[in-house]
Amino acid sequence: MVTTTEKRNGEPDLGLSNLPYVEGLYEAFLRDPSSVPPDWQRYFNTFADREFRFPKPRFGPSFGPSSIFSAPVRPRARTGGRLVTDPELAAMQDRVYLLTRIYRVRGHRIAQFDPLGLPRPVPPELKPEFFGFVEADMDLPVHSETFQYDGPLTLRKLLDRLRNTYCRSIGVQYMHIDDLIVRRWLQRRMEGTQNHIQLRREEQLRILTRLTDAVTFEEFIRKKFVGAKSFSLEGSESLIPLLDLAIEKAGEQGIREIVLGMAHRGRLNVLANIMGKSAQQIFREFADTDWRSYPGRGDVKYHLGHSTEWTTARGIQVHLSLCFNPSHLEFVNPVVLGRTRAKQDRAGDTQHTRGLALLIHGDAAFAGEGMVQETLNLSQLGAYGVGGALHVVVNNQIGFTTSPAEGRSSTYATDVAKTLQIPIFHVNGEDPEAVAQVVRLAMDFRLEFKRDVVINMYGYRRLGHNEGDEPSFTQPVLYRAIANRKPVREGYLEHLLELGEVTRADADALAASRRNLLERELSESAKPSPAPEQLRGAWAAYIGGPEWGVEEPQTGVPREQLSAWMEHQANLPPDFHPHPKIKKLLEARRQMAAGAQPLDWAAAESLALASLACAGFRVRMTGQDTERGTFSQRHAVLHDYQDGRTYLPLQHIDRRQAPVEIFNSPLSENGVLGFEYGYSLDYPDGLVVWEAQFGDFWNAAQPIVDQFIASAEEKWQRLSGLVLLLPHGFEGQGPEHSSARLERFLALGAADNIQVVVPTTPAQYFHCLRRQVVRPWRKPLIVISPKSLLRHPKAVSSLDDCAQGAFQRILADTETRPPGQAHRLLLCSGKIYYELEAHRQESARRDVAIIRLEQLYPLHPELIEEALAQYRDGTPAFWVQEEPANMGAWVYLRVQLGDYLFGRLPFRGISRPISASPATGSHRRHKLEQAELIARAFGETP
Repeated sequence: MVTTTEKRNGEPDLGLSNLPYVEGLYEAFLRDPSSVPPDWQRYFNTFADREFRFPKPRFGPSFGPSSIFSAPVRPRARTGGRLVTDPELAAMQDRVYLLTRIYRVRGHRIAQFDPLGLPRPVPPELKPEFFGFVEADMDLPVHSETFQYDGPLTLRKLLDRLRNTYCRSIGVQYMHIDDLIVRRWLQRRMEGTQNHIQLRREEQLRILTRLTDAVTFEEFIRKKFVGAKSFSLEGSESLIPLLDLAIEKAGEQGIREIVLGMAHRGRLNVLANIMGKSAQQIFREFADTDWRSYPGRGDVKYHLGHSTEWTTARGIQVHLSLCFNPSHLEFVNPVVLGRTRAKQDRAGDTQHTRGLALLIHGDAAFAGEGMVQETLNLSQLGAYGVGGALHVVVNNQIGFTTSPAEGRSSTYATDVAKTLQIPIFHVNGEDPEAVAQVVRLAMDFRLEFKRDVVINMYGYRRLGHNEGDEPSFTQPVLYRAIANRKPVREGYLEHLLELGEVTRADADALAASRRNLLERELSESAKPSPAPEQLRGAWAAYIGGPEWGVEEPQTGVPREQLSAWMEHQANLPPDFHPHPKIKKLLEARRQMAAGAQPLDWAAAESLALASLACAGFRVRMTGQDTERGTFSQRHAVLHDYQDGRTYLPLQHIDRRQAPVEIFNSPLSENGVLGFEYGYSLDYPDGLVVWEAQFGDFWNAAQPIVDQFIASAEEKWQRLSGLVLLLPHGFEGQGPEHSSARLERFLALGAADNIQVVVPTTPAQYFHCLRRQVVRPWRKPLIVISPKSLLRHPKAVSSLDDCAQGAFQRILADTETRPPGQAHRLLLCSGKIYYELEAHRQESARRDVAIIRLEQLYPLHPELIEEALAQYRDGTPAFWVQEEPANMGAWVYLRVQLGDYLFGRLPFRGISRPISASPATGSHRRHKLEQAELIARAFGETP
């Protein structure tokens, strides 16, 4: 606890330099009086009883720390017939400053942004009497530098302006922002206009038109498709003019690409009225006329995305992309950010001024889903920044049947956003002009400071969670209040009628024209659907579908070129001082470049990245500790031992190369993997890699894998070439540092939707990464990557291995002679191969053949049959794995290949016993299990 060290006249010192400190203490006192020292408690208590008088500072006039309210010496004034002296005015001005600050901090607590007008307690500090003001003080002169006024500003007028600014249809939280420049900018913009916007007639009519579009669409759907789920926007229709205003403002600010993400609530309305999706196509999806075209494919209509070209009122073209989204609320957020960043990178927009991420949230999900925090945390990180995202919370004040009191511990659904230094604007959705003010202010803030900004638009959900739900079962009071509300369009129309800006006949004609248009679209929806769109733009050169028939590229690179690239990576700038131990690594790289030392895993990886960058393919790799590598193997980003500056050798291979970016990520799997997936959607002509710290940890991002990576092609016809590096291997490190859960990816594999590989040599890894980019077939690549093999003396390759050939799905045995003498066949993948090979050498078991399956999905059994053709019928074959029998690849392979390989080789599995946990936590137990496993593989007694 901080205590005061200096007092004047028995009171704490309140000199000018101490005022920021006093402000903080006073705010703490208001929250909890016991949190401040006793002398401050006494001081503030007297203040609350109107005995309080701020002493005049010793130096100069009384200025608050933000210099917004000051107290220069003024002429004496009279109040109630009494002459008020200068010292009293000065002391009062200090109280005025605190009153003003309280409205800035807490005015939102009494703001009228809830259209239902549900009661909220009024904090006592927002009442003038709390500060000792009485009616006789209301006409005394005060000073303000931000509020615009003609003639003397009285306390009464100041209070009116404070309430207009912070307590009408807009409530603002921004005083948590530490940066004084940012707070002052917001104060000038809000207090200078009292948070009110003057709209031109054409702007008002545009808002009315958008509200008409939104309301008419919902009414039409409910009438024509009775009982069908549409997840109506009714009660929050102001979202449509909000988005319209935001897009128009974005165009003015130079933004040319907007990527949107949202959940299902109101999505059909946004698709029809913002994204320009044909209403007849939406109606066709309601009628489900194309069901024969999608056996087990496609997605429900309120998950679908769309893209369009928007032309602003000024003729500016803005491309809009609404991302496809599953029902997993908020998980699309980082996908939107990744797509936005990719578009910016592709355009060379290093200042992040041409792209906007616009995220539409629900109130319950914004407070409840951890993905929101993970996404917000990316905002100001160099590897993930997009120049600020616009967050719009459509606040229905309910989550399915769960009330806010049951769904969050915070005051507002948006309180998690206070982790960032950004404003949060709460606005009444039934006041469209307040929405317009907030949109312009939010967009200008984002442009000025390149930060996220949040609009919390309060509305309600007129119907149940879906159109067949009865909400009054659980919220009878709330839904009685909702039943009495007229649509927002009617309220705004009445406002315009009062102003004389429109006639009732004009408004009715507008609504009728919209209904007639929808009727025509409905009649046209009976016609057959148009042919599906083909891949275009950056995706025009790429394909999906089955792997069969896709040409296998030769991925070798001339040896001389590989040697030169490796040498480049070992040569640092003369003034760069690497860590002493890194010098050894650099010397080893020089030896590799000369062919005097074989390539290890990290060296082969660096050559693959260099080869792609020098061929014009952008490289982006992120993950926890990825710059150095979890196992200290990569050292892609070097740190100067003297001053800490960094150097990325791969970025300095050739002046004509494409960018190579390798970043450490925050401690997040869901958010970061979602971001990289999104990035891959808009950068097919690059290598986009996410690396898990340990393969086990990807399960923290399983919704991204399940809902996007594995199924997006089948649900939404969206391709991705994202690479996942998942370190895997049973090495005695316990249940959470052993298994990348290979079995889960194999279970997800269907219709050649993903690739799963387990390379066992650096050259195989080299060719695999190059194949992923060089061939036009774009599917996510899951690399079950090694840990101990990173430094295994046998897990090495030569430059020639990388200079020749291509990735091999199967590596045949080369040790048994002749093959006909093999009495036992061991099939395996990954690290276990080297342990099996070591045992074979030690025990001279030349009768055992070991075949490696380097690609497990797509499997291509015909290649396995070809590799086994040389062995005698009846030779027993075994799949050997480190994982328990219910994990790893065994269950999958048994389903795929059966009990007899190709009808002639009996096939069984050798593994650890079935277990609920992947691995033991005892290192000694692990070693015993591993020895038993190897012995059983060779038919020996453990």
